[in-house]
Amino acid sequence: MTLITWTKEQHGTQVDFADEEHKTLFNLLNTLHDAAPGGDKQTIGKHLDGLINFVVEHFQHEERIMQEKNYSGFAAHKAEHEKFIAICSDLQKKFHAGEAEITQETTTFVKEWLDSHIPKIDMPYEPCLNG
Repeated sequence: MTLITWTKEQHGTQVDFADEEHKTLFNLLNTLHDAAPGGDKQTIGKHLDGLINFVVEHFQHEERIMQEKNYSGFAAHKAEHEKFIAICSDLQKKFHAGEAEITQETTTFVKEWLDSHIPKIDMPYEPCLNG
């Protein structure tokens, strides 16, 4: 079942690299979401690690471009990324230690974060990054 679908209207930043990376991120999240209910720990762990690794790479790419373009909202944007990565890293450690499960509530949390972050935090960088 698809948890999140990228649409230009809701998620389009009009920054090509960001939109393409967001689409990949959505696909990785959907894969984890499908594996989460009753899946085996190894498969869920592989999908969780893949998603988190991609999130980190995407954030680093986005931040590098924001710095190159002297985006005025860089510090606040980076802080949002750092908060989210801290949550993800903590969950990842707990999952691999057997102290937490990945549920559809977990993936729904990520979906809701993306549904808020992309329109409110990412879309404002378009004029600067495309300028």
